[in-house]
This record gives sequence, structure tokens and C-alpha cells, in this order.
Amino acid sequence: MAAAIEVAPEFLHAFRNGTLTDAQAQAFAEQDPLTIKFQLLALAAAIAAKRSPHAPSSTLAPFEKPTPKKRRGKPGAKPGHEGHARPKPDRIDRRVEHQLPHCPECGGQLVRTKRTRTRIIEDIPTDLKAEATEHTIHRDWCPCCQKQVEPKVPDALPACTLGNQAVTLSAFLHYRVGTTTSQIVDVYNAHLQLKITAGGLTQMWHRLAQTLKPWYEQIWDECMASAVLNADETGWHLNGALVWLWCFCTKNSTFYAIDESRGHAALEKFFAEDFHGTLVTDFWRAYDAVEVRMNQKCWAHLLRELKAVDERPNGPRDDWLDFAKKLRRIYTDAVKLAAAGKAMPAAERDSKLSRLHARMTDLACATGMHPDARRLAKRLLKDGADLLTFAEFPEVPPTNNHAEREIRPAVLMRKASYGNGSVRGTETRAILMSIYRTLKSRGLDPLTETRKALETIVKTGNLPPLPDKITSTG
Repeated sequence: MAAAIEVAPEFLHAFRNGTLTDAQAQAFAEQDPLTIKFQLLALAAAIAAKRSPHAPSSTLAPFEKPTPKKRRGKPGAKPGHEGHARPKPDRIDRRVEHQLPHCPECGGQLVRTKRTRTRIIEDIPTDLKAEATEHTIHRDWCPCCQKQVEPKVPDALPACTLGNQAVTLSAFLHYRVGTTTSQIVDVYNAHLQLKITAGGLTQMWHRLAQTLKPWYEQIWDECMASAVLNADETGWHLNGALVWLWCFCTKNSTFYAIDESRGHAALEKFFAEDFHGTLVTDFWRAYDAVEVRMNQKCWAHLLRELKAVDERPNGPRDDWLDFAKKLRRIYTDAVKLAAAGKAMPAAERDSKLSRLHARMTDLACATGMHPDARRLAKRLLKDGADLLTFAEFPEVPPTNNHAEREIRPAVLMRKASYGNGSVRGTETRAILMSIYRTLKSRGLDPLTETRKALETIVKTGNLPPLPDKITSTG
């Protein structure tokens, strides 16, 4: 009978969040004692099985997530800031004049004043449709080589009926913007009048990813050679199962990888070679197994935990307030030291840095504190030195916000597409997402660069190097 009785989801949600009403409590109490007994046991088991606080939000049921806080202040720029408007187009394709033949109010004759005003409107043509081109390829005989030769057609990959523009645009919409496959098929079929299927489009994306895979490997090389590398991970779905999407990024490179592991196994695949830079991460312990020159742990995560304890309903004790105050002061002084940079004499800088480490150690070794203070003190004892790396090396950021911003587009795509249905699909997604995101971060147009790369492959048989901001503008 215990297995057949379950707690209603709305009752469980209200019980967990402290919103249980009198009517719900009365209805629960009016049941027979045996049913109440088994429901209490089921309720205790459900609360005990509540997810770990380190679990990503994608693994939590919607009713288990806290209510988001309302935005503070009005959105948009602050008063006094210069406004942002759409720039005027570089060219005018068509000019139309408008003039009334008579007064729209009384119908009387008008006196022409030669006064005019202009208004620029940009729109998409109503007859927008795909262009079908028949290529006549002449095959001639070379007496020297003793074989037939013919020119290359750079508009599409060999044996492909879709042009490079159609393929790269669809891949950009799916892997950069986050548009679903069905939506792209609808747009192509209905609006662009280009008949395609979801299966055919997916196969083209797989082929595109394999063609551009050397760029993906080049991004990995650049990440491994960087002085500062940010890393983060989030949940992903592979055919309904939970896997993990990893993000490793620098200022101009973003590398995504999807792996079934959230631990050392996935990191060992990425860090196949020694990394000689600084790794910036949150406090997920899997990163501690990576052998790097230096680590920087995220202060934003730590400060959010301090704020969460401060905002608890029962209120923190005085020993917690003292602990939090000292830790926040260490962060403030470290930020000031990092901002001073090389302007501060080396001896003074070393002295202040030593005092910061000493204050961190004293705070980590304090005893008899609030339970949350003791919990965070253990973290400081292990990661205290890694929290102050940015104070010694100003090029290192104090937070892991860059990786969180870079992984955010993948989170939005996960909400729209629910992940991938095959391992091949995860590889294609990782490759194309990495390439499009990297090109965008370098200030380049992903569509133009990928289309030019495909044309180069057809003409020369070789993929050019991944373009860089400097070489592309020079």
C-alpha cells in the first residue's frame, strides 16, 4: 500500500516552499491515519532526495526552482546617456516620391511649395525566393596530362545540391542563434521557397562540421596556449539522458565539448597536454585534478553564498556577520591591489599581497564560528591562495563571469532544442557552436568567413586557417 500512495505534487511544492495553506493542511489531516502515515513517509523520502545545490538548474523540476527576483530599476540606459538608434543604410536601392493630388480634408486644389522631407524604410522584398542556377561545366582534354580536366564550381561543395549560402545560413541560425530545425525548415520552404527536409538539412550540417573540424582543433590549440583560460559546465541532454556541455574560453576563442562525464574523465580529454596558464573556474572539485601553473577561483560564487546566508529568514548571528565582513574586506583590498598594477612599487606590492594571504589564512583557521562560516572556512583553507591569484597578476580576472557568459547561449539553445538525439549530433553541435561563437567574439561575420572557407576548399582542396581579427582586417 505504501508504494501506491504518493504525495500530490502541489502539496509537496507548498510544503517545501513554506506556502502551505490552511485548506491544504486541513485536507491532509482529514485523511485516515494509515494514509497519513504513508504520505508522511513519502514526503520525508521526497525531501531527502532533493537535488544537490551544485546540480544545474536543468536537472530541477520547474516547481522546485525558486521564484526569480524582480528586476531592480527600469531597463535601458541611465538618464543622460547617449541613445542608440539603427544606423542609416550605406546605399539607397530605390527612390519613391509621394505627393497628394488634392487636399485630403476638403478636396481643394493644393499650392506646390517645393518643400520635402525624406524617410528611409528598409524592408525585405515580397518576392524573396531561392535562386536556382544551372552550371554548364566544360570538360576538355589535356594532351600533356593525357586526361580530361574541368573547372571547379565554388558555389557548393562537391555533389551537393544546396549552395554554400543556404547551408551556412541554416547552420548559423541553428548553432549560433538557436533556431530549431523545424523552424528553419518552415522558413526555407514557405518564405524562401527552397524545398528542404529536416533530415537532409541535418546531414548537410554534419558534413559542414566535418569540413570545418580543423578550425575546431585550432580553437583548442589556442585555448591550450593561452595565458588565462576560463572554464564552466552545464547540463545537456543526449537522447533523453543527462550529459554535460563544457565550455573553455579566452578573450577571442570559445571551445565547447559535450561529454557524458562531469568529472576528471572529461577534463582529461581537453587537457591532453600540459596547460601552462591560469585556469579560472568555480569551486567544482573536478577542476582541482587539472595540473596547471596557477588557479583562480571565482569570487562571484563566494560572494553570492555570503549574500544567501545574509538573507535567510531567521537572520545570521554576530559571529557570521564578523566572518562575512572580514572576507568581503579581503576581496575589496585585493581588488584595489590588482587595480594598482605596476604603478605600485614591487616591494610595497609584495608586502600587501603577503598580508592578504595571512588574513585569508587567519580567517580560514578560525574556530567556534557559525556553521556556515565554518563551512566556508574549510573552503578558504583549501582555496584561499587560489582566490588571490588575480591580485598578483592583474591580467587574471577575479571571477568566472566570462565563461558563464559564453555558456549562456548554449543554455538558451538547450531550452529550445532539448539537446541532441545522437552522439554524432553532439559532435556537430560542439564544432559549429565553437566556430560561430569564436568568429563572433573576434568581430568577424561568421556567415562570410565560413562561406569563403568553403569556396577556398573547393578551389584549392585545403581549408584556410581560422581567421583572426588582425589578419582579417589587415
